[in-house]
Amino acid sequence: MKLNKTAILTLAGAALAALAVPLWAQTAPKLKFDAEWPRPMPNKWKLGGITGLAVDKDDNVWVLNRPSDLRDFELHAELTPPTGDCCVSPPTMIHIDKAGNVIGSFNTPEGHGMAVDSKGFIYIGQDTVRKYDPKTGKVVGEVPRAPETENGTPVTAPAITPHTPGKGGLGPVGTYTVAGRGATGGGGGGRGNAAAIAAFRARYPPTTPMIVGGIEEVRLDEAAHELYAADSYLGGRVMVFDLDTFAFKRGWGAYGKPLAEVSTNAADRTYTPGGPMPKEFRGHLTLNFSKDGLVYAADRMANRIHVTTKAGKFIREIVLAPQTGEGGSTGGVAFSPDAQQRYLYISDITNNHLWFLNRADGQVVGQMGMMSQNGGQFMGLHMIAVDSRGTVYTGEVWNGERVQRFVPVK
Repeated sequence: MKLNKTAILTLAGAALAALAVPLWAQTAPKLKFDAEWPRPMPNKWKLGGITGLAVDKDDNVWVLNRPSDLRDFELHAELTPPTGDCCVSPPTMIHIDKAGNVIGSFNTPEGHGMAVDSKGFIYIGQDTVRKYDPKTGKVVGEVPRAPETENGTPVTAPAITPHTPGKGGLGPVGTYTVAGRGATGGGGGGRGNAAAIAAFRARYPPTTPMIVGGIEEVRLDEAAHELYAADSYLGGRVMVFDLDTFAFKRGWGAYGKPLAEVSTNAADRTYTPGGPMPKEFRGHLTLNFSKDGLVYAADRMANRIHVTTKAGKFIREIVLAPQTGEGGSTGGVAFSPDAQQRYLYISDITNNHLWFLNRADGQVVGQMGMMSQNGGQFMGLHMIAVDSRGTVYTGEVWNGERVQRFVPVK
């Protein structure tokens, strides 16, 4: 077929118009808020901030929450006699099925980051990673850690904090600040006496083959019998342990550099939003790994994600919303459920977006959500998990304090 000049110009104009349409408008995953999940909590429980979220082999959801976020006025039902219908402090670990019903729970010390293996054992990030039997709530193993913190406090196994009925804490924002998950960059480097910190780092250099800071995230590679932990020490270290023995195997820092090359100089973690990237991880490091063997380490306080192999070989850096200030943009990392895991799903606690990125090149193809306490929006978007069908689960801190579900639609 021979085209005249007018037809050629028309086709060219149509092509340019198509290019002008944002990529996300053509390809972004589509998710619909499910207002009927979960069902109301039993026993008048009121969730605290969500600090861990994991989908098990049956596509049921484990929720780790922080009951100490609750305030006095939220706990009237605990008093004798009750001074209100709501509420009661919940257990830290709650198991919810696909229909939204609570099917199990147990109490542990509060934590941050979690995973569940194919046998149902739960791994919770605390001052280290501990393995729990979900039937008894007992610890059955733990990753080795340093015996002291950077401020000189001896480390002892955490205990469940005794709870006085009707007595709450500082509230979600207060707890969030006290926990240090703000602009300090993790690892305690901005606190305490400089000489004491230098002495601590001399005793526990970056190569220390155990957990030294707090845990931000836990991931399990059962096929390789490995446990990945994001240790907050020195802004963040990717640490890999044997899943069976918990013996240390390997680790790395920013840009995949070996632990021996990680700097202890605070200047190497200095970062101004929109400016040059720091040489080391800035803080609040989370991670996940894809089916094709790539590790995605999200350095939230520097608005970036570092992609490496499982051996730590650096591949590329993905920068997301670089203008984002305190809190950072790159939180939890999850993947779309297709065989190629075409998309990265990134939870953003500051902008309260769920970002969709093309995994092949790291380009943003869409976003969902805004700061709001309305259903389907976010107020402290903290945790994310995706089940085998592509259903997305989110968990919020701040004044969100809830889990939500988003189902894929065509």
